[in-house]
Amino acid sequence: MTSRIATYERNTLETKITLTLNLDGTGKTHFVTGVPFLDHMLDQIARHGMIDIDVLAKGDLDIDAHHTVEDIGITLGLAFAKALGDKKGISRYGHAYVPLDESLSRVVIDFSGRPSLYYNVTFNRAFIGNFDVDLLREFFQGFVNHAGVTLHIDNLKAGNAHHIAETVFKAFGRAVRNAIAFDERMMGITPSTKGVL
Repeated sequence: MTSRIATYERNTLETKITLTLNLDGTGKTHFVTGVPFLDHMLDQIARHGMIDIDVLAKGDLDIDAHHTVEDIGITLGLAFAKALGDKKGISRYGHAYVPLDESLSRVVIDFSGRPSLYYNVTFNRAFIGNFDVDLLREFFQGFVNHAGVTLHIDNLKAGNAHHIAETVFKAFGRAVRNAIAFDERMMGITPSTKGVL
């Protein structure tokens, strides 16, 4: 089995990001992004996805967090695509339901090579602390576009805004973990009738 570790560096006039991930890790993390709530959400992906993630990001936070959050999503997607390579042997599909007290979210993912996001999450307030909840969709859109996945995110039961966000990211991590897992019956085989993803 080849190593599924990738580092991706992405520099623009708005952000400079270096991201390293190990898809077969243990959930280890290291984040320097300047956006503490995003760090907390990335930690959910890592812990529940059993993926090691290291992110060093410097963005134009003097304006707001939009570019930093979106570009970390983009860079994470690019690193996933690089680490997965031809995707031979993976399960391809994953889904998870995750509750947190009164909130419940479902995430379904397909590493199809076709970027498509369906995001049905409504928050009862615009900010969690000083974090703009609209940026969560931007994060996932960036990931989807550059990882080449179809992603459905549905918040099924809502309550506390922080809980809603956590259920989404925990379910995302768990769904990803299922989708990128190797199926020994598929080793050396691309999980598609097209023969390519």
